[in-house]
Amino acid sequence: MTPYRLVVLDFDGTLADSFDWFCEVLNGVADRYGFRRVHLEETEALRGLSASAIVRHLGVPRWKLPAIARHMHGLAARDIDRLHLFPGVPEMLADLAAGGVVLALLSSNTRENVGRVLGPENAARIAHYACGASLFGKARRLERLVARVGVSPTQTLCIGDELRDLEAARAVGCAFGAVSWGYTRAEALAAAGPDLMFADPAGIAESLGLAGRPLAPA
Repeated sequence: MTPYRLVVLDFDGTLADSFDWFCEVLNGVADRYGFRRVHLEETEALRGLSASAIVRHLGVPRWKLPAIARHMHGLAARDIDRLHLFPGVPEMLADLAAGGVVLALLSSNTRENVGRVLGPENAARIAHYACGASLFGKARRLERLVARVGVSPTQTLCIGDELRDLEAARAVGCAFGAVSWGYTRAEALAAAGPDLMFADPAGIAESLGLAGRPLAPA
């Protein structure tokens, strides 16, 4: 049996395959808000850095981050048909839900964008949403989310693809599972010492002993 009663999932890079889209729109956002463009040869190096280090490297003023986030959300809404779930994510969500854990989603993206990419069936499997978190505000939102659900942080597993997801989980006292297919390179995440490391979505339910369970009758 899994020791976790609550699984908190990140969205972009964890459930949704949005990295290529993000790279395509980023330089236009850089021109609009006056920070450095990213050259193709820089991409892999940046994928090994924390969000704070990336912001410093690109020269993004912190005070512009909320406006940049709103603009990116609008671009994602415009291009929503280009954003899709990673293969295996619907099956993983079904297995976790069938296993009896409470599912929550914590994201910097908007609730509307998240819902449109998930689709009704997948969205219904997630009991709690905390969307619109600021770039560096995930720890506060996570703390409030865990309290709202009414479980202990020690019974909570956070799953994400970035170092800031790991940092937020540690700040609240939750376990963290890193996925290897998202924005941050797998070796950079592994070096930070996550509690679990996943090679594919199916591995999440398998590692928790919840794979292949039949769905409970409605």
